Amino acid sequence: WNIKEGNLTLLLSSCYEKMLPIAGQKKQELAALFDRDLELRIAMDKDRLEQVILNILSNSVKYTEEGGHISIDAKKEGSLVNIIVSDDGLGISAEDLPRIFERFYRVDKARSRAMGSSGLGLAISKQIIEEHHGSIEVSSALGEGTCMTIQLPLITHRGVAGIE
Repeated sequence: WNIKEGNLTLLLSSCYEKMLPIAGQKKQELAALFDRDLELRIAMDKDRLEQVILNILSNSVKYTEEGGHISIDAKKEGSLVNIIVSDDGLGISAEDLPRIFERFYRVDKARSRAMGSSGLGLAISKQIIEEHHGSIEVSSALGEGTCMTIQLPLITHRGVAGIE
């Protein structure tokens, strides 16, 4: 782990920019709803957190039909920040929902295999978020889309060493 203090907003902006062309290939609207001028300072392993955000965004792109909508937002709530990725894609059934963070679990095995899914992305994402003293939750309904919420602690005071 390479944990340093950094601005989460810059990381989210970078992930958004990386995913724009991929969403564009499917004629999807990818919207960044967060205030890009808002400084959200957290202690993070930038590469690992980027891995999580890109995994969740790419899942949204993968499981949202052509012409669909995906958004990424970040909201400060007290000493925490919520990162919210929502889509109007295929959604996840109530029966599959409790298991999506399990290693190797795939909601639609045939479709996931065809799309190159190993069933590890969300399990790894959850582990990375927990190492950052955060949490990750999902709400979804089949045919209505999915909303992933990551909650991370903000740094309450500015440090000196290890600032990125």
